[in-house]
Amino acid sequence: MKHFFQEFKQFIARGNVMDMAVGVIIGGAFNGIITSLIDCIINPVLGMFAGDGTALAGSLSFRLPGGGELMLGSFLTSVLNFLVMALVVFCIVKALNALHRKKEDAPPAPPEPSHEEKLLAEIRDLLRNQNHG
Repeated sequence: MKHFFQEFKQFIARGNVMDMAVGVIIGGAFNGIITSLIDCIINPVLGMFAGDGTALAGSLSFRLPGGGELMLGSFLTSVLNFLVMALVVFCIVKALNALHRKKEDAPPAPPEPSHEEKLLAEIRDLLRNQNHG
């Protein structure tokens, strides 16, 4: 059991896990913003087209025979919320991929000349100075 907890401690201490935790927290906060955008701005506008001027979720619900309610508006709200979040994640991933490509496309620094190449360059420079001197 002690070995299990040591492995768990190593797993938690890795940088990737902490980065993932920060991403989940920020993603949750961002989800709140997207949900508010959909519920407070987009749905009322779409609800106007549905006929009664209320939010889309309220305007597209139907009573079923025998009780219950088909809440098509709420489902469409969830789909719209997902699509907006997916679009944002796609744009972020695309930007990060472009950034990584730029780093990979950068030419590597030329290698340092070897000791022999430095000596040959010195000899070349000395010969050039003798001929022009």
